Amino acid sequence: MTPTLDEFAAEVRAFLDANADRAAQDEFTWGIGSDEITVYAEKSSAEEEAAVRAAQQWRAKMWEAGFGWITGPQEYGGRGLDPEFERVYLDLEAHYRVPSQTMFGTALGVVAPTILAHGSDWLKERYLPRLFRGEILACQLLSEPGAGSDLASLSTRATADGDQWVISGQKVWSSRAHYSDIGLLLARTELEAPKRKGITAFIYPMGTPGTDVRPLRQMTGGSEFNEVFFDDARIRDRHRVGDVNAGWLVFRTTLQSERASIGLRGAGYGGSGLVGLAAPERVVQLAQHFGLSDDPVVRQDLARLHTGYRLVEWNANRRPPLAPAAAKYATARHVNWAASMIARLLGPRICADTGEWGTYAWKQLLLGACAMRIGGGTDEVMKNGVGEGVLGLPKEPS
Repeated sequence: MTPTLDEFAAEVRAFLDANADRAAQDEFTWGIGSDEITVYAEKSSAEEEAAVRAAQQWRAKMWEAGFGWITGPQEYGGRGLDPEFERVYLDLEAHYRVPSQTMFGTALGVVAPTILAHGSDWLKERYLPRLFRGEILACQLLSEPGAGSDLASLSTRATADGDQWVISGQKVWSSRAHYSDIGLLLARTELEAPKRKGITAFIYPMGTPGTDVRPLRQMTGGSEFNEVFFDDARIRDRHRVGDVNAGWLVFRTTLQSERASIGLRGAGYGGSGLVGLAAPERVVQLAQHFGLSDDPVVRQDLARLHTGYRLVEWNANRRPPLAPAAAKYATARHVNWAASMIARLLGPRICADTGEWGTYAWKQLLLGACAMRIGGGTDEVMKNGVGEGVLGLPKEPS
């Protein structure tokens, strides 16, 4: 029997009260507490491992209580409820201190929807409950050194050998591949076919012999991204997603899910609030602290910051959702503009660490913001998607 929203909310509150502490609702005050703000939180290996364990333990509790996959099909352990029930859960959970769930963004926001839409019964039964239970983590194995935004130009090969596929090649910018259990892989399976026709998708077990994962040092100081090498690695055909040479169709589902995750869920939820967005009240206090709040240009920028922040927040709550390409582009554009505006306010203080609270710490936001204009598709690709898919403008020549 489907509960009412009020009954469901009461169930959620009982679960959260029994398993988590309420979050403090203290207002931000300049100079007090941590001054860290970043798009991608940088952690040491030990901190990262501890965060993963804590997140997995929380997801296991959610699953056992019936909140692990609120909208999922019941045959795979979901509740089969409408998205508005998930929204109720997320809104209530935001008032409690729970482990960040951002490391599940790719697993639950990208890989799981792809398996659900295109995977075999075996793939669904094997991986969907484990993903939503937090038992395993997933990454994407898509981009390559020679195929970024033009992903259809990928060169990683998958050669059929009986009921197995032999994988050879390289992927790059694979977030969290260093502690993922599986990855969504695109590989070329027919060289003579048009580039979008000769690609096949696979769920790739990361422990497969012949797999080498190498973390990449980012300019933010972290190593969240990785390059992954495949040296005649073998996987069984049952790990294939969709038909042979139909991987581009599968990828379109993946792409829409990723953009929605960045533009909507990533902007509004995921266990850490409005990820990567500078809260307007914090920037207002920054301007006041440095005696800039009466400058008419600064005041105009603060108004624009507030407006952009609220628009991103409201886009995350739209029903039906905003087109993924539009939401992703709008979020990335706002975060980058905000980071540049804050850098103008701080001037040299954002470039040199003097130890002054609330100054140099903003560099992490400035350095990480540019990644949002690239990951999940560049701004230019997003604008093409909006123009062609939303506004119905003529397509660009192939």
